[in-house]
Amino acid sequence: IGISVRSSYGPMTDPRVGAQHIIDRTAAAEASNLDSLFLGDHHATPTPYYQNIPMMGRLLANWSGPKCGVLLLLPLWHPVLVAEMLSTLASLTSSTFVLQAGIGYGEKQFSALSADYEQRGERFEQSLTILHALWSGETISNPLWEIERAIISPTPSEPIATWIGATAPVALKRVARMGHSWLADPGLTKPNLLKKRDLYLAACEAEGTEYPSQMAVRRDVHVADSDKEAAAVRAKLEAKQYRGIDPDALVIGTVGQVEAHFRDLGEIGFTDIITRHLHPDQTSAIRSIERLGHVRERFNAG
Repeated sequence: IGISVRSSYGPMTDPRVGAQHIIDRTAAAEASNLDSLFLGDHHATPTPYYQNIPMMGRLLANWSGPKCGVLLLLPLWHPVLVAEMLSTLASLTSSTFVLQAGIGYGEKQFSALSADYEQRGERFEQSLTILHALWSGETISNPLWEIERAIISPTPSEPIATWIGATAPVALKRVARMGHSWLADPGLTKPNLLKKRDLYLAACEAEGTEYPSQMAVRRDVHVADSDKEAAAVRAKLEAKQYRGIDPDALVIGTVGQVEAHFRDLGEIGFTDIITRHLHPDQTSAIRSIERLGHVRERFNAG
């Protein structure tokens, strides 16, 4: 049970406040003995969005959990730069480093970074292949990315794991074909999650790919102190149509209720549950993270 710490905060007079919010949420996750730490990826935003590579470098000074990593929308990033940056981050930690890889959406981000939106599928696949080759110490040339005889150092002490975010059937087939783990979208309700899981596992079988040892899902959560608090938070978020996510996909409840939901996810095959704490108030979000630590304790106790 891990956390993807919120990177986006409303307009602030001093941007240091938002950065400190991220540091404080990570400290709460560390104190709660959560299993993984992640940061997301977004660009050209009108409100503060703290970039994940420098921020993760800061957070790793105080993180000792088993896993950590970043989400990267690979078509927006040059693969040689990604390979070097993630190798450097991996050298700062004894945790297993995980790349959460996404294809990206929305032409605004792509145009802001002079990236070809129509080529994002091809660029994603080639980027991922390039990354793993560079991390293995190979010298790489690639015409699509205009790379000539690139090599990097340092390379990771242990392999960087890759989880690919995918929802559409063609994307799920891509994950299976490339032989990496699947990261399921937070907006999927349980019936849709089961359908996507079955599509992914069927694609693995069709491709002759071994079933994954890890299968991750993100869930937007609030771990409440009481049923009353949970009901109030849910009502407020449903009224605001939180992030366009189906309310049935949100996990809002007491420690016992969240534990039951997570056990259900485990029973259908998910090994890693990555939480994003949805309460907009910093103090309430930290309390939710602390209660998530109790969920983890109960979950691991059996």
